[in-house]
Amino acid sequence: MRKSRHRLYESMDEGQQNDEGNYIPKDFADWREIPSEALERRELREALTQALESLPQKYRTVLILRDVQHLSIHETARVLGLTKANVKTRLSRARLQMRDALAPGFDGAWSRGRSQERARPF
Repeated sequence: MRKSRHRLYESMDEGQQNDEGNYIPKDFADWREIPSEALERRELREALTQALESLPQKYRTVLILRDVQHLSIHETARVLGLTKANVKTRLSRARLQMRDALAPGFDGAWSRGRSQERARPF
């Protein structure tokens, strides 16, 4: 166990050598962000934000409390002064509206751009 722990915390200054005594540089992962993936994440985040903002306040609040803040049905009902049944109904409606708002993008339309979505073959 101690050896594996030592390997985890090896000095970056210590080089490795092959059988012939030649230096072998350490292989470090490239942690830079890939621009196309960053763009897709940004477009997805924007699509989610727009869809969430398009919800009526009573549905948005329930969706945020349940799906973002992870409150239980009981906690959400207590915070909003609603019945559990009403929370469930509003949550269901909110999720369906989010699905409908985002459905055109599930095929990647928001990551390819809206102009391609509108273009239709003959």
